[in-house]
Amino acid sequence: MNRNQHTLETLPVRADVADDPAVGRFADALRAVRGASPLTAENYLRDLGQFAAHVWGKRGGPPFDWAAPDRAAAQGFLYAYARTGAKPTSTARKLAALRSFYRFLVREGTLDHSPFAGLRPPRRARPLPTLLTESEVARLLDAPAQALRDAPDGLPPLPRYLLLRDRALFETLYSTGARLAEIAALTNARTDLAEGVCRVVGKGDKERICLLGRPAREAIAAMRAQARMLWPRADAPERPLFLNNAGEGLSTRSIERFMKRWLAAAGLPPDLSPHKLRHSFATHLLSHGADLRVVQELLGHNSPATTQIYTHLAPERVAATYHAAHPRG
Repeated sequence: MNRNQHTLETLPVRADVADDPAVGRFADALRAVRGASPLTAENYLRDLGQFAAHVWGKRGGPPFDWAAPDRAAAQGFLYAYARTGAKPTSTARKLAALRSFYRFLVREGTLDHSPFAGLRPPRRARPLPTLLTESEVARLLDAPAQALRDAPDGLPPLPRYLLLRDRALFETLYSTGARLAEIAALTNARTDLAEGVCRVVGKGDKERICLLGRPAREAIAAMRAQARMLWPRADAPERPLFLNNAGEGLSTRSIERFMKRWLAAAGLPPDLSPHKLRHSFATHLLSHGADLRVVQELLGHNSPATTQIYTHLAPERVAATYHAAHPRG
């Protein structure tokens, strides 16, 4: 017995549906035209038997009046099946089978229309985003700082800058919850350490304010001080905030490569991406009491529904400010 069969048995089945002339013609067409396997034909037969049991119960027998069920009956059957705990994919497969049967009857002229026409399968559940725990984030963010502490005395200015930059970079990604491209494009002019904010340009060229927690502000300040020793105009307003070893802006691909390095140093899975810090940011805020609407604004989501997925990962409580909720705020 396959997995679907176990689920399908939770609804009653009219075994005599196999004796229905229309069902017989449909089964012949499945085998002749579509080359359906015996298992596929068996599943289709069970689907039709369940639908017959839903519509007629134990009353009557074949031939069934397939024109009698209306759209409400079709919807009711799919709803009844979904209530058994069937996965959306299983319900969608059942809908496809019944729609196929009725389409066959319409094509051969037995019926004028199908009660299943236009019905949509249930939405598949959106996969929950993977994320880092707060302790894992702390390990990742501390990895560049630890490397700096372990560095020998007299570390040259450029290697020192690169370690300071990576620390500031990942502190900023987690502190703001911003997208990778938004942080890569951040300039000095859009970063205000005194106010603890930065202005990023998101999707649709929409600008929004992101907040910088104390660790991020301190890391950026240390990075900027080191950058000025290497490039006199490093802190010019129009210059990128985060620079590569040539004093130019970073690409998103470079940041992804940097993260793999520090994930390895922190002993964390190498397949985690910078975007996971965004997921972690949102989930940790909700876990610490941030209001969903606040998180929506910080993430730059147009609709609360987009942010709603994070409430499946953390309990939603009420809070007023980012700084009261963010673990490193």
